[in-house]
Amino acid sequence: MNDYHGRMNRIVRNVAEQAWRLPLQSSGLWFHGDVRDNFYYASYLFAASLDLEHDPQFNRQEGKRLAEEVLGRVLRLQDRDAKSPMYGHWPLNLEPKPEAASPHVLPVELMGSLMFFFHHKFESGMNEGLAREFEAALEHIYRGGFFRKPLTVCNHHEAKYTAAKLIFGQRFGDKELLEDGKQSLRDTLTLLRREGMAEYGCLPWFWHWTQAFTCALELAEEPEVKQKLHELLDELWSLRASYYLKGAWVGAHSRGWPHDAPRDANVLHDYVQFGDFSLPEEMPRTEYAGFLFHEAPEAARHLALHRSEPAEVRKVLMKSVDGELRKLHSYAYVTEDFAAGGLWERVREFDNEQLRWMFSLPVRLGGKANQLYFFHPGEGYDPSGSDPRHQSEWMEVLYHKNVVLALYPLPELAVASGEEIVGVLPEGEWLYEAEALYGKVDEVYFAIHLSPGTAYDIRAQSGYQQIVCRGDGIALAVEAVSIREAENRGIGQLAAFARQMSGQRPEFKTDGGLEVAYTGWTTEDRLFLKHRGSGSSARMINGAECTFEPYSV
Repeated sequence: MNDYHGRMNRIVRNVAEQAWRLPLQSSGLWFHGDVRDNFYYASYLFAASLDLEHDPQFNRQEGKRLAEEVLGRVLRLQDRDAKSPMYGHWPLNLEPKPEAASPHVLPVELMGSLMFFFHHKFESGMNEGLAREFEAALEHIYRGGFFRKPLTVCNHHEAKYTAAKLIFGQRFGDKELLEDGKQSLRDTLTLLRREGMAEYGCLPWFWHWTQAFTCALELAEEPEVKQKLHELLDELWSLRASYYLKGAWVGAHSRGWPHDAPRDANVLHDYVQFGDFSLPEEMPRTEYAGFLFHEAPEAARHLALHRSEPAEVRKVLMKSVDGELRKLHSYAYVTEDFAAGGLWERVREFDNEQLRWMFSLPVRLGGKANQLYFFHPGEGYDPSGSDPRHQSEWMEVLYHKNVVLALYPLPELAVASGEEIVGVLPEGEWLYEAEALYGKVDEVYFAIHLSPGTAYDIRAQSGYQQIVCRGDGIALAVEAVSIREAENRGIGQLAAFARQMSGQRPEFKTDGGLEVAYTGWTTEDRLFLKHRGSGSSARMINGAECTFEPYSV
């Protein structure tokens, strides 16, 4: 049984109680950083105030009054000047004075459709003034027409445009807009099936896809539209299940916000859908996870929740890069206790937020990191180390089951300037040795072998250890082994694991090229990775050139 109702209600209550305790600023709002947070928190507070099945930790009438006041203030921040180029929009950042903040294109993209949903669901409980504010806001959204754009690259922005076309076209009897939405929906589904999702592991933007189309499904009236929305959401949740491990999104990430690196924190939709981990106290992206839900296909849910046997997930996706479609290959090895993998090819991503490869553990409470990876810092990197994203192009990789090999062939100029390789080690028990690190984190052992001459420093961060490596030609091999597997092989503690893995030392070459050869302890497979120059590499597994077959969309 999937008790998603109970989990959704838990989110509603938790966020509502947080909203009740938050101090209002002089503007009458809780947040000035993002206008949408005020809308989300007030929505939950309003809903919890009307829920007669559960006793809230606040006075219902006062909670409802507060929610209505905040919602009204948010709605009145909309640009309602029909002559304005930002007609129908809201400001995003409200500092220093919300009423003077300039409108921005982003808030209405997601908030607009959610506003329609909220009004549709809770109108009967609103006071007359708030109901009128919602009706006026929705009218201005429709007339402003932010969604009147063609489908071009099929990203998260266009997903929200498509959903809004369906919602507002139906609401205002605009047949032309509704038909545009239907065609955009059909084209999106076709493209997703043919080319995969170019926004791989893209958080929180993947959830904007699911929220937008679930919202459209909740409001849709025509059977054909409902059917296509069902199909599209089934595709999205099947994709999610492939890369799911108890709240973690495993493998490569094209984009991610700081709260999802090196810890998966945007987990509320996963919590509602799968429920196999505890609801965290901190919820950096509440949005509408407590209101909108589409149950994943049974096969997808079973895959996500019953990982008794390891599985390799090989996906091809097409991505537009500099005006050309490139074929990319995503690999993940998912077990009951950990996962490993990433993207074979380097590709430039928006804001350079890519995490190309990682080991993932299930979501951990208390703000502890659940990801392990190494990278060379690139454009946008924060030298303080508090935001371990933004990688450079200087990396070659080989993924094979529970092992990742990586080379960092930095150009001479970078080496001369003292460039560093940065690693993330999840909080746990670690042994630090010369050119090797051995760790025990929850139910997994890690062995990290560094190339000869590599020196490193360890710096404590929140929930993880940052390792900063320096050397002339850095390469590494990482192998993960579940504690259960290690015990079956006679290893009962970290020290014994370290002794065993010290005998598995890779063969590194750093002079006249950069390469590493490694034999996995658990698989006994022989892996070889060599940098060939000009961004290419030789990858061999058991003497055979690594190929991308069978990979499928």
